[in-house]
Amino acid sequence: MALPSLALALFLAGCSANQYGDMGLVSGTVTLDGKPYPNAEVTFAPQEGRPSSGLTDEQGRYELRYIRTTMGAVPGEHRVRIETTPPLRDPSYRGPAFKDPIPAQYNRRSELTAVVEKGPNSIDFKLLSK
Repeated sequence: MALPSLALALFLAGCSANQYGDMGLVSGTVTLDGKPYPNAEVTFAPQEGRPSSGLTDEQGRYELRYIRTTMGAVPGEHRVRIETTPPLRDPSYRGPAFKDPIPAQYNRRSELTAVVEKGPNSIDFKLLSK
C-alpha cells in the first residue's frame, strides 16, 4: 500500500514542477509623473492562461505572484493593467465614488504590454497622469 502512495506523490510532485517550474520572476517599479506610486495593483495577463499580479509598496515596487505559493508569470507577451487599490471606507460612507488617479490607458483600456522571459525580469512602468 505504501508503494502506490509513493508513486502518486512522485507523480503529483512532477506535475507541479512541470506546471510551475518555468516561470519568469517579475519585479519592478511603478511611478506616476516621476514619483513612486504605492497601492497599485499590477496585473500581467498572458494571451492564454492565468494572469499574475502584485501590489506596489510605498516605494512603488512590486513583485508578481502567479498563485498563492508561486511567484512570477508565465513567459511570453502580456497585456498589463495598473490600477489603484481603492481605500477602505466605512459602509455608511455616502461621499463621491473613488476615481482612480491612474488614467484609463493604463488600466481599463490598457495600452501597456510586456514580454516575460524565463528567469528574473525587471520591468518598470513610468506612467503619466495626463
